Amino acid sequence: MPWINGKQLHREAAQRSLAGLSPARVRLRAEALAAAEDLARPAYCYRIVPLDEPAGTPLRAGGETLLADRLLPGSGELTGLACGTFTLGPEFEDRIRELFADKRAALAVALDEVANDMVIALGRRLQDRMLMEVQRRGLSMAGELRAGDPGLDISAQPAVLRLAQAERIGVGLHGGHLLTPIKSGTVVCGVGHDLPPADWSRCDECPSAPRCRMRTRAAGAGSDLRA
Repeated sequence: MPWINGKQLHREAAQRSLAGLSPARVRLRAEALAAAEDLARPAYCYRIVPLDEPAGTPLRAGGETLLADRLLPGSGELTGLACGTFTLGPEFEDRIRELFADKRAALAVALDEVANDMVIALGRRLQDRMLMEVQRRGLSMAGELRAGDPGLDISAQPAVLRLAQAERIGVGLHGGHLLTPIKSGTVVCGVGHDLPPADWSRCDECPSAPRCRMRTRAAGAGSDLRA
């Protein structure tokens, strides 16, 4: 259950930040504010959970049931699920809310963009760590789904959190399926023997994909999820 140095993650995210809507000067102010106030409390946790029965529809692991047919491989053998969750903690969202209340909307939006870039960087760290663990066990990992994606309904979010033991880092649900803290995420990947690289992306069926600024990064990350 690693707790990540927030300033280190901030520097990593800034180096790979996506083009946002905020003017450069406002974005720089937001970057400086995030660093000066050390707003990030990044952490992640995960579990590699064996399937309770041979892979099929639905998938059953750790006493939970997931409808995630996309993780069923065309070859090889699916034997488990890598389930993880990650968070920046509540400080970012509290500060953004304060800025909006103070009628400093431009800075609030820019700070939200900074936080989103850090969430992406933290999710990448988690997936890299899960892949290392899977490789250490002599297994392979392929595919990437998040609750709410095509292929994994948002109703799966509670089960994913339980499988990842998200309470260890303070991640929970508000209003049924909304993660809290807000700057958090979850991920599920397939684990097994000789799994082929996924020939799909979680972005494939999104209507915003052609104009999405994050799709290229997501596609690049997904291509690495194999061993």
